[in-house]
Amino acid sequence: MNAQVANWDDLRVFLAVARTGSLSGAARSLSVNHSTVFRRIAGFEAALGVRLFERLPNGYALTPAGEETLGIVERIEADVAMLDRTVTGQDLRLSGTVRITAIDMLAFWLLPDHLARFHAAYPGIEIEMVVGNEALNLSRRETDIALRIGNTPPETLVGRQVGRLDFAIYGALAYCAARPDMDLTQQDWIGLDNAHAPLARRFETFLPGVRPVIRSNSVACTVRLAKAGLGLAVLPCVIADQKQDLIRVAEVPDTFSLDLWLLTHEDLRHTARIRAVLDFLAAALSETMESVGKGAKA
Repeated sequence: MNAQVANWDDLRVFLAVARTGSLSGAARSLSVNHSTVFRRIAGFEAALGVRLFERLPNGYALTPAGEETLGIVERIEADVAMLDRTVTGQDLRLSGTVRITAIDMLAFWLLPDHLARFHAAYPGIEIEMVVGNEALNLSRRETDIALRIGNTPPETLVGRQVGRLDFAIYGALAYCAARPDMDLTQQDWIGLDNAHAPLARRFETFLPGVRPVIRSNSVACTVRLAKAGLGLAVLPCVIADQKQDLIRVAEVPDTFSLDLWLLTHEDLRHTARIRAVLDFLAAALSETMESVGKGAKA
């Protein structure tokens, strides 16, 4: 393989096109121009002397040579990520950047106050927040720390449980006042889509046959829809109990409850700046979850 083929940027672009199936998808994932992706793929194929993708009307599909190349490049990616984690794990400075990922409801309501206090205590550490439902890959250093919901975190990650998210049924004051006979099966419901599949499945089991009038991939959006009076919603108590224009209508089974985990990769846990963020947020979030929990509104 010559120097041109060995360019890591070419390999990153190849991986992005292979994983997204299109030039535009790869461009978005890499935050580069469509033309940059096109040029890199063309150059990579020319350097190898082989066509890696079939250009189809609905996107790019790997050729047999592309499939073989993908396996090799993914191994290279894993080795580069291991090198990155190993070197980063030896960093003892309380400075630099720490990337945190969380879904919207955690990023909007649980983290901001804690991150403000963290910045005051550690001004040399820069925080990057990545908000979304996608489970970013810590092994590939797509993020350093993940705040995730679920009862079984991946075995490849290390961290601690910082609380348990309990849920209940909430509605807007006006919506509930207009419906004194609160038969749950006869209400308008605001649901979550498959971006939150565990909660969506629990809802279907809890109220079989009931179809939401509207669904969202965002818990933050679901809270706003409930406040607007579109219907009832199953929401996290730690958030909804603090909303003065929402009232708790009914409880849900304990099976709705989900653990809250603060996670990182094994190779990064002793990096000073990452350790500082982990320890600070673990203590702060544990205190928040214990103080708010599933209790009544203050």
